[in-house]
Amino acid sequence: MRRKIVAGNWKMNLTFQQAKELALRLNTWVKTNKPVAEIIVAPTHLYLEQLNKDLANSHIIVASQNVSAMENGAYTGDVSAEQLLSIGTKMSIVGHSERRAYHHEQDKYIGKKITHLYEHGMSPILCVGEKLEDRDSGRHFDVVEEQITVALERQNVDDLKNLIVAYEPVWAIGTGKTASPDQAQEMHAFIRKTIGGQHGISVANSTSILYGGSVNAGNARDLFEQYDIDGALVGGASLKLDDFTTIISARK
Repeated sequence: MRRKIVAGNWKMNLTFQQAKELALRLNTWVKTNKPVAEIIVAPTHLYLEQLNKDLANSHIIVASQNVSAMENGAYTGDVSAEQLLSIGTKMSIVGHSERRAYHHEQDKYIGKKITHLYEHGMSPILCVGEKLEDRDSGRHFDVVEEQITVALERQNVDDLKNLIVAYEPVWAIGTGKTASPDQAQEMHAFIRKTIGGQHGISVANSTSILYGGSVNAGNARDLFEQYDIDGALVGGASLKLDDFTTIISARK
């Protein structure tokens, strides 16, 4: 059975005290409400160690927003998988559209990050998705297929059993636009088919695929009703406790 997951990507937001307060309030809500979905939060690297401690005995996973493709060395500003693991972080987002756009990360480099995580017993949340011009030109399936194929081509099938993929249509991030449930389902099904063709039906059927394009309290339920949508990667709405918990509650 595929895991039901709601993840919050906090991006470059919140002071340390704000992040700590939000994490603790979320933990209290989880203990009281016992949601069906697994919950992941990804704060800035600066806060990972403390939030790992604060949430150590909770049902909330603390993930990194990014990881280096390099083991160690002269890579100023980068953070390695080994360093993340040393403070208790066992999961990282990779390939987010903002990393692709602002830091020019390519699919092969993203694949190296995934390999690096697996070498340290960690898990990736691989983000894929097309730009507006790709969808308008009818290339959206080709773009997403290439992103998945290249990033996962060198991965061991056994490692991929704990893979999480997040589909984030770039045209629906921070714009207030959202793919319709039918559009999202169509791409999620395509992603599952692509993974199955490359790594086998068992891996495809066990991969949780999250929708990550401006998910909010108002549209989450309709998205979650789609067969291949296993949860959400939430941006801005994850910074507001009431909105985030409403989304979590919608994942039955």
